[in-house]
Amino acid sequence: MSEDLALAPRRGLPGGLVIPDTELVERFSRSSGPGGQSVNTTDSRVELSWNVAASSALTDEQRARLGAALGDRLVDGTITIAASEQRSQFQNRQAARARLAHLIAAGLEPPAAPRRATRPSRAAKARRMDAKRRRGGIKANRQRPPLE
Repeated sequence: MSEDLALAPRRGLPGGLVIPDTELVERFSRSSGPGGQSVNTTDSRVELSWNVAASSALTDEQRARLGAALGDRLVDGTITIAASEQRSQFQNRQAARARLAHLIAAGLEPPAAPRRATRPSRAAKARRMDAKRRRGGIKANRQRPPLE
């Protein structure tokens, strides 16, 4: 399945991103879980590793942003994804690549703009107080008249 990993253009990644297949390292091992008779013979678990620090696909700015976003998941500048949900090695390879692409895209997304504090207008405050008075009047009319 030696294909480059391509990320479509999106917010924070206007030109998209292509990670060469030569930078992706796949390791296979036996997977726990379902598998029937072939469970102990098939290496269907996939570990996909990508060295963020040494990647030629990223700019310095992107590398810094990814390092900040994935800081706790990076080990010596390398991110590793394990996939063993499927019984097929091919499906696990696809799942690992999709998960890596999602992580990269989320990590490269720029931070949200800071919230600007706003205040309600005088008219909005007046409308709110009128609504409270009206509602209070409705509730006051529900009460029984006091005994004299």
